[in-house]
Amino acid sequence: MKIAAAKPSSAQSQKREHLLGVALDLFYRHGFHNTGIDTILAQSGVAKMTLYKYFPSKEDLIVAVLERRDAEFLSWLTREAERCAGAPLQRLLGVFEAYEKWFKGARFHGCLFMNACAEYPDAAHPIHRAAALHKRQLYTFVLRLVEDLGVRDSVLLAQEIMLLLEGATVIAHVSTAPIAARRAKKAAEVLIKAALDT
Repeated sequence: MKIAAAKPSSAQSQKREHLLGVALDLFYRHGFHNTGIDTILAQSGVAKMTLYKYFPSKEDLIVAVLERRDAEFLSWLTREAERCAGAPLQRLLGVFEAYEKWFKGARFHGCLFMNACAEYPDAAHPIHRAAALHKRQLYTFVLRLVEDLGVRDSVLLAQEIMLLLEGATVIAHVSTAPIAARRAKKAAEVLIKAALDT
C-alpha cells in the first residue's frame, strides 16, 4: 500500500514563505552574487539547517524566488489590466499604466528576471531558464490581450509591445525615470493604430 507523503504544516509553510520573502527582497536590492546565504539567514532569523531543509542550495533558493516573483508579478499585472474595464484597447494600454505605477514605487530596482539573466548568462543554467520562462509567460499574457483587439498579425504586435515594455523597464531602471512607461504607451498607441488600420 502506497503511503501519501505528509503535507507540510502551516508553520513550515510560513517559515518557507518568510525565507522566500526575505531572499527576494535582498536579491532584488543587492543582486544574486552579492547576497550571501549568511546575510539571508541574519535577515530572516532562520537557522542554516532550516534553510537547507527547504532549499538544498543557493541556486534552488534563487529558482524558488524567481518562481514566486513570477506568480506575484503576473497576478498583479492581470488585476491591473482587468481594472481597465471596457474595450480590449483599454486593457492593453492599462499594462503600460501598471508599469508606470511599478516604476514609481520606492522599491523599484529594475527587473529581477533581467538581472538574473545578466548574472547567470548561460541559457542552459536553471536560474537563467527560470527567468526566461517568466518572459515567455509575460509574452503569452500580452499576446492574449493583443488577440482581443482582432488585429491581423497578433504575434507581431505582441512582440512589439513586449519590446516597448522591456525597453521602458531598462530606461526606468537606468535613469530612474518613471515617465518611460508613458512614452512607451504613446509608442504603443501608434503601433496599435497601424495594426488596426491594416
